[in-house]
Amino acid sequence: MPGHSAKASDLLAGAAEGDRRSFELLYRQYAPWLVARLRQRCADQAQIDDIVQETFVALWSSCQVRGQSNIRDVAGWLWRVASRRLVDAARSGGARSRLMQVLRQRHIRSSVVSAEDQVLAAGGFGSVDDAMARLPAELRDVVQATVLDGLSTRQAAERLQIPTGTVKTRAMRAKARLRDHVEQARRQDG
Repeated sequence: MPGHSAKASDLLAGAAEGDRRSFELLYRQYAPWLVARLRQRCADQAQIDDIVQETFVALWSSCQVRGQSNIRDVAGWLWRVASRRLVDAARSGGARSRLMQVLRQRHIRSSVVSAEDQVLAAGGFGSVDDAMARLPAELRDVVQATVLDGLSTRQAAERLQIPTGTVKTRAMRAKARLRDHVEQARRQDG
């Protein structure tokens, strides 16, 4: 979590009034943290830089249009915007090939490969979207929230308005179905 050298609410108030210095201080305070979080999910530094820039442009726009009163948790707001941008980038053309390259270079430390990695590595469905489309909506929503958006079980439960135990159960069911799809595709190819 970013350090709090200046109070975020004061900096947001300044940015909402058009004070570029306040906005610059927000950027200096939160950008390194956001970059570090994105690096855990993306190996493409140029893409990370673009996402950070787009996220802070969105913050500036939000301050100018709506005022800072709508943003109570700056880090949470920035992460929501950045993670959505990351998902959008992954869905765009070329992102799949970059993802596949990263997966090929990645050293799997466990003999058990996750369902998500199997689907991404197998590529037997034409795209990850095709494999996701095979899941029922309630399972797909949980995978979207917990895997693609990077939310914790509690955050996903809040977003989806379901109990945390239900999130866990649906995530396990989704992984099992994805594994089944991968195995079925392997048998058909073999």
